Amino acid sequence: MFQVEMDNGIVKITVSRPYGNLRGIKYHGVENLLDDDLDRDDRGYWDCSWEDVNGSNSKQSMILGDRFQVIMQTNNQVEVSFKTTWKSSDPLPALNVDKRYVMLSGSSGFYTYAIYERLKGWPGMFLWETRIVFKLSQKWFQYMAISDTRQRIMPTIADRERGQSLAYPEAVLLKNPMNSELEGEVDDKYQYSSESKNDRVHGWISLNSGIGFWIITPSNEFRTAGPLKQDLTGHVGPTCLSMFMSAHYTGVPLNATFENGEPWKKVFGPVFIHLNSVSDKTKATSLWGDAKQQTWKEIISWPYSFPHSPDFLKSDQRGSVIGQLSVQDQYLKVGNGPARFAHVGLAAPGDARSWEFQTKGYQFWTRTDKHGNFFIKAVLPGAYNLHAWVPGVMGNYMYEATVTVTPGSVTKLPPLVFKPPRDGPTLWEIGIPNRHAAEFYVPNVTKNINKLYLEQDKFRQYGLWERYAELYPENDLVFTVGTSDYAKDWFFAHVLRSLPDGKFKATTWQIVFDLPKVDKAGTYKLRLELAAAHLAEVQVRVHRRDAIRPDFTTGLTGRDDAIARHGIHGVQRSFTAALPGSLFVNGRNTIFLHQPRNQDAFQGVMYDYIRLEGPPQSTH
Repeated sequence: MFQVEMDNGIVKITVSRPYGNLRGIKYHGVENLLDDDLDRDDRGYWDCSWEDVNGSNSKQSMILGDRFQVIMQTNNQVEVSFKTTWKSSDPLPALNVDKRYVMLSGSSGFYTYAIYERLKGWPGMFLWETRIVFKLSQKWFQYMAISDTRQRIMPTIADRERGQSLAYPEAVLLKNPMNSELEGEVDDKYQYSSESKNDRVHGWISLNSGIGFWIITPSNEFRTAGPLKQDLTGHVGPTCLSMFMSAHYTGVPLNATFENGEPWKKVFGPVFIHLNSVSDKTKATSLWGDAKQQTWKEIISWPYSFPHSPDFLKSDQRGSVIGQLSVQDQYLKVGNGPARFAHVGLAAPGDARSWEFQTKGYQFWTRTDKHGNFFIKAVLPGAYNLHAWVPGVMGNYMYEATVTVTPGSVTKLPPLVFKPPRDGPTLWEIGIPNRHAAEFYVPNVTKNINKLYLEQDKFRQYGLWERYAELYPENDLVFTVGTSDYAKDWFFAHVLRSLPDGKFKATTWQIVFDLPKVDKAGTYKLRLELAAAHLAEVQVRVHRRDAIRPDFTTGLTGRDDAIARHGIHGVQRSFTAALPGSLFVNGRNTIFLHQPRNQDAFQGVMYDYIRLEGPPQSTH
């Protein structure tokens, strides 16, 4: 096996030929930042998880090139290609993959991207996941940083091996770790997940050499499922990941399904592998600040001008879209007007929720200003739907007309008006329509802690599902409208109650409220916005807790696994229960929310927002 070396005088990388796996990264006097104890082709690589449509072949595969080519080589830039060509006789996914590495003069790092392609006539397949993996040297890197506040010294692989396995393999209780300060903590890679919109840079710092290793993602256009998609960043190893596609926090709907004969092409990346250093090792953690500054430089430079593949389109080959969005809700006295700080994006044509499940195309998102204005730049040519959601406003907006983007164009949309779901006046509401459950009560953990989350993001602690039975040992949650406070009295997840025999009991929550005068002939609407669901069902009953048939049911829904994987949301799901006025009485009423599915500990839902609307009224 031969190898290729790329060296700009600052960074030197060694790549296997023709596989295209990273064997070594030399920087700042350290011969290899990758783990020398591993097999040479198991240190830095692209891989994918996939399955044939008939289920006969399912596995995780490294993407190994079979042909090497120098794409360009000048004094300022080198770009090399490692191409994988699929053959029908191969027990491999039906994909051609062209992996590229780019090094620029004067750059403290290197870029990598890949073009995935399926040709017409190829057999169908499911693509579950694809990513880049870097396994860093255990003797150098100890400190992981994901955000300004999510940074810490991490345990080691040996610490995990000595630990106690918990409810699932990823979670381990540390016992006798090398760093005694970690004793009794839980290590779980899902505690370090991040939403795409927040994951522009993450990496590791070597405290004993003053070196930082960072993955910078300048654009999310090539990631799947929009800006709220959660995924892994890094974990014990030390391992650093660039995730492009996965079903984490979503389940099967985020598998890319290719029918027999279906062609496809997509560019993932480029992402920038940034290396930095400080001479004073006591200030090593300051490397995070430098990495953030470099991230903004990369974002401003997007789309890059240097990738040499014709499949990566440059600025003059793209277009932009501008517009203004406002909110109009006839039953709101306050809140109408500009859609302030809304999320607005372009995705392939579909319905109002389809952007959350799209895996094959590109998406382009931005935020509106306080006046509802937005500007979406660097959009690839094509036909799109424009989507939006507004913090504090229920529902998904989609512009009905197709938005067509052509090279060099500036598409100005007419004034857009979002009329959120609404049939009648609000009688009461619980929570905030913000697509997550963080505003509800997240308890402190009493054991198996992660110290990083004692004062922030408490929902990332392991075992919170067990706290429900401790807080409600016999009777389930009762929320009284007008008296209870959802921040204190509404448990963040509707979970099961653990029983001493290891089984799980279904739980029934109550919402108690007053209706002074019921319209018996009218219809009341109960809006249930679910921030997450995992093999769960919500049954709604008015007054009759033990009625055999519910007045409404969501049916079995969701496979987000957000409860087990410390995510405060999964995929948003919206349900509306039409409840006849004859079910209610003048005075005190009770709605029962029953979650009957009880096969394992992680079945349940997280509510985003609940609202009861009265029958329609004249607003004139």
